[in-house]
Amino acid sequence: MDIRIISSMATRRLLADLVAAFAPTSPGQHIEVESVGGVEAAKRIAAGEPFDAVVLAAAALEALIAQRHVLADSRIDLVKSPMAVAVRHGAARPSIGSEDEVQAAVLRSGRIGYSTGPSGDHLLGLLHRWGIASAVKDRLVQARPGIPVGSLVASGEVDLGFQQLSELLHVDGVEVLGLLPDPIQGTTTFAAGVTHASTQPDRVRTLLAFMASPAVAAIKRENGMEPA
Repeated sequence: MDIRIISSMATRRLLADLVAAFAPTSPGQHIEVESVGGVEAAKRIAAGEPFDAVVLAAAALEALIAQRHVLADSRIDLVKSPMAVAVRHGAARPSIGSEDEVQAAVLRSGRIGYSTGPSGDHLLGLLHRWGIASAVKDRLVQARPGIPVGSLVASGEVDLGFQQLSELLHVDGVEVLGLLPDPIQGTTTFAAGVTHASTQPDRVRTLLAFMASPAVAAIKRENGMEPA
């Protein structure tokens, strides 16, 4: 029987690589991963769609556990995903080595791209903390659910993009300036869990345990994330 997983877009490429690595350990087992906007993924699990597992930001997964859509004892943290900043290929590269430099880059930038997910919430929090939210509000461009900020950067729709490194790393036409400095870093933990709807929870637990194992740490780092 196929194993069906739904996830947010942030882990789309990672999960494809992890599924490929798992394949030799379980011949004949087909695994289907559907990646959508995180809000949509949570809604579809809550609506009872027949997925076996869900991979989301930890807070969103905990909400599904509290609503009894995901088995509480099945949660397993997979990766920690740090935020990065990007510009279009060939554009000027502002310094982002300190909090002050990031703030200055935002103030000097034209349009600023951010996501509907945890990284977007973190950026908005920083703008308020710096007292510049009102000054830049007309220059903020929120990517539509399921659309990576990197695509807005690559197309020139925004001049400066903020999102998890994993979502910016492999986008053509984008140059990653680097991670946000430690004092303002907004790392997101992505976790997985077995749904109440699954009819094969033991098989799914085996798969998720593999995805959280030290054996796949290198795959996670190749995707701009760290093992959780």
